[in-house]
Amino acid sequence: VEITQDSGTIANLLSAADTACYMAKQRGRNRVYVHRPQDSDMRRLHGEAEWVGRITRAFEENRFQLHYQKILPLHPGALPEYREILLRMIDETGQLVPPMAFIPAAERYNLMPSIDRWVVRTLFAWMRSHQLPENIYYSINLSGQSLGDDAFSEFVQDQFRLSGVLPGRICFEVTETAAIANLAQAMQLMSKLQEMGCGFSLDDFGSGMSSFAYLKNLPVDSIKIDGAFVRDMLSDPIDCAMVEAIIRIGHVMGLKTIAEYVENDAIKQRLSELGVDYVQGFGMHRPEPLV
Repeated sequence: VEITQDSGTIANLLSAADTACYMAKQRGRNRVYVHRPQDSDMRRLHGEAEWVGRITRAFEENRFQLHYQKILPLHPGALPEYREILLRMIDETGQLVPPMAFIPAAERYNLMPSIDRWVVRTLFAWMRSHQLPENIYYSINLSGQSLGDDAFSEFVQDQFRLSGVLPGRICFEVTETAAIANLAQAMQLMSKLQEMGCGFSLDDFGSGMSSFAYLKNLPVDSIKIDGAFVRDMLSDPIDCAMVEAIIRIGHVMGLKTIAEYVENDAIKQRLSELGVDYVQGFGMHRPEPLV
């Protein structure tokens, strides 16, 4: 980091140097990265570093909330309804912060395991204190970092014991890319959670180049079709063919199939014709606070 009359305080210089170190690591390590304030990647990293402090303060001030979005069966009665648990943050002015504003920073600075545990603990405590319909199950997203956390399964088991929540009412979701990036650890964690009685869903399925090959080895109960295929399936025959192929393969393997980004009844009708089991999207139900 060049030191000039415009560099500002020592804290500014050290922050810039820290960011330059991250940029060097991100580009392959064993290299020098020269800090340039106008670099867009550099500005993004500075923004993420600022979010770390905001995330920490949000925890301290109890400004995280759980929302949910319904995952609806196309044939009610035969299958339970799921509710995907979504994390939201309230900022310093009381405004709702969308997850993609702070999740990248939480992932970069290894805060996701703590966030995942907070979600599990908070949801289980809420379930314990409410009389809930028996046909409603809850789906929790897990980060790739939690997949690599050897103690996470023990934490979940402790939470089941403390709360009295039945494991069969909980499904964990992990993205396909995160599962593939941590394949051995993902398979181990999935197996442990399934042994407890939990379900496991593979999110954004179809986004990877080797989706079907990996699917044979991952112990999952359901797959969520990548919304990028679903959104335009009525106008794009290739997207429609991808959706149809995923549904067929999933059913051959005995897996439930969930379509994301279902924005209207026309898409829902086409998915029903193709045999999908569940639909999820703004056209079906907009997220709302759990409490």
